[in-house]
Amino acid sequence: MGLVTAKIELNNARSEKNPVYAESLVDTGALHLCIPEHVCVQLGLEEVGKREVTTADSKKHLVPYVGPVTIKFEGRTCMTGALVLGDRVLLGAIPMEDMDLVVISSLRTITTNPESPNIPMSVAKGIK
Repeated sequence: MGLVTAKIELNNARSEKNPVYAESLVDTGALHLCIPEHVCVQLGLEEVGKREVTTADSKKHLVPYVGPVTIKFEGRTCMTGALVLGDRVLLGAIPMEDMDLVVISSLRTITTNPESPNIPMSVAKGIK
């Protein structure tokens, strides 16, 4: 399949002053947004805690959890925290689900869900 990437905009949700535009790696096997230290500094994000994460090589790491971060892609937006880890931006499954995005593996990119082209759809169980 190859690597899937997407151009996203990242902002500090508290200030929205200096957005960072990044070619992010898309990884449906990862859960969170991961950003390198320099992106954290550029956005002026505050550490809200630490998280223990397991990387693909099965190693455990204690990393800063920062936020809040606003992610924008093709007119869709979500807010999340981010793990400060690695040397490039990685978009995981949680923010992708929040924005209702799908992977198009043949094009090595993501897009808005064609079943909900105008507004992100979500499932809220147990509500009458």
